[in-house]
Parts: sequence; structure tokens; C-alpha cells
Amino acid sequence: MEKRIGFLSFGHWQPIPGSQVRTGQDALVQSIELAVAAEELGLDGAYVRVHHFARQLASPFPLLAAMAARTSRIELGTGVIDMRYENPLYMAEEAAAADLISNGRLQLGVSRGSPETALRGSEAFGYVPGPDSTDADLARQKTALFLAAISGEPVADADPRMTGGRSGRLPVQPQSPGLAERIWWGSGTFATGEWTAQQGMNLMSSTLLSEDTGVPFDQLQAEQIERFRAAWAAAGWEREPRVSVSRSVVPLVSDEDRAYFGSERSSQDQVGLLEGVRSRFGKSYAAEPDVLAEQLAKDAAVREADTLLITVPNMLGVDYNARLLENITKHVAPAIGWVHPDQR
Repeated sequence: MEKRIGFLSFGHWQPIPGSQVRTGQDALVQSIELAVAAEELGLDGAYVRVHHFARQLASPFPLLAAMAARTSRIELGTGVIDMRYENPLYMAEEAAAADLISNGRLQLGVSRGSPETALRGSEAFGYVPGPDSTDADLARQKTALFLAAISGEPVADADPRMTGGRSGRLPVQPQSPGLAERIWWGSGTFATGEWTAQQGMNLMSSTLLSEDTGVPFDQLQAEQIERFRAAWAAAGWEREPRVSVSRSVVPLVSDEDRAYFGSERSSQDQVGLLEGVRSRFGKSYAAEPDVLAEQLAKDAAVREADTLLITVPNMLGVDYNARLLENITKHVAPAIGWVHPDQR
């Protein structure tokens, strides 16, 4: 299995001491610059998180298009877009346009979303679940329409007065061939992982799983991936699916690294309640490069996934994160089977 490595930025900005990302403009511009740096280092992906009503990245498509215009090879993605907030047809137009600008490099992670700062935030955007429906139902309904739209299915009636007398139904435009095979669902349970496979979407395994059975997080996640692949095979899809996991990985190479992250070494899984459900969160990795390489090589879910997303401390700035990613590609990534694109 070819291993791919990308970064995942939450796009935080705060005007606080030590922050290199003080404004929304800083967060956007530096996200583009880090994508350029990551491509030069040989990384395979540049991914951004999407949050609303917070000092984080919120509107992914202008950013993805700008990243696409400044790069030529690296995959560009999201992890994840909260579908409760989206107009599926407008999103289909934006996604296709950004994908065409990138020449087919988008890898869009979507999901029901996560706990957020706003109460009923998606309702403020005008989207309210119907009677007897939940937020999860709303997100899945919108995702189904979005997938249909980017697949070229007709979604609106034609007006014969404007089409030379022709009737029938129309698809959204533009269309970007292949985009529908590059949609991922962010999944935090075994059941949603299996549902993801049934829908024909790639799996973006969550940084937390509400399936705590007492086993380590990486083993829990590996079981989710195994169940996803079994459901994919049962569904009869012809192509091979993609699977990603994300990890916080910091090689302690410099005094600066040790000052920021030295206390995080040997951290353990975290267990707690999320929206009333017992959940297990993965640990952070911070150690000398040789120790990190050994730890990641033993991570069951990293072994099972084809894509590893490194969550970056984006508020430390582009230069720091570029050095962090370079140290990972040089000293850590080869231990999990990653090969520089020039050598593939």
C-alpha cells in the first residue's frame, strides 16, 4: 500500500503573545504558504479544518482555489466540512470550480460536524432539520444531494422558455469528472464507518471514537478501518477506497521544539464523555525522531491507513511548521513506508 502524508491545519488565529497568526488574513495567507512549502518538501496533501463562529478557517473553497493556483502536485483537502451548514447545490458548483482550477487534486472531507461554539449554529445559517429529523439526518440528506450533483445527475427542471423549447431536468455546472470519487466522510463510530462504505465515500477516521471498549485508540481505529473495508467489499464497489487517520506528531530536534512540546512525550490516550457518550481520543506523539519513528511504525491504525494527516500547530507560523514537516519527512515518515514522490 502506497503511504501518503499530508498536513492538517485547524487555521487558528489569535492576537496573543507568541502567535504568528494574529488575524483571519494571516490564517488564510499562511495556509497557502504552508501548502507551497509542503509541496516543495514532497508531502502528498494539504488539508484544512472548517469551523464556523470561531477564529478558525471557515470558508474552504476560496482558500482551496488559491492553494491550487500556487501549487501543481499536492492534494488539497478538508477535514472536515460540516454539511449541516451547506447549500448542497451551491457547494457542488464551488467544489467543481475549485477542483477544475486544481486539475483534479481536491480531496474533500465532509461530515455531520463536531461540537462547536454556537448553539444551533447551522440554524442561524437557515438550515433546520425537518420534523422527526436530527442534525445527523440533515447532514446525510445534504451529502446525498451534493454527491448526486457532482456526479452530474439532473437536479432542477429546465425552463422551456429559456432552452429553445426543450424540457427535462438540468445538472449543475461546471462538472469536474472524478470529483465524486474524492469525497471522504469523517467518521467517529464503527456504524458510520460502515455507512460511509455503503455510500461509496472514502473514510476519514476521526481523532476520537465514541466506541471506547478499553483497547488502545490505535487498535480501536484499526478495527473501524477493517469494518469499513469489509463493508466496502460487500457493497461491490469497483475502485479501492482511501482511508486517512490524523496524528499530532512533533519530532523534538531543536531546543525550540523541546520548549514547546517536550512535556507532551509519552502522553496517553484520553477517555471522556462527548455529548454524553463515552469516547476515546488518540494521544499526541512528541519525542526524538528515532523514538517517534518506532512509535508510529507500531501504531495499528497508521499501518492500516493509506494516508496520514499530521495536525500542525499553525499559530507557530509557516517557517516553524515547514521545519516540523521536513523533520517528519526526513526522519519519521520512512518508518511507516512513505517514499518521497521523486523516488516512487
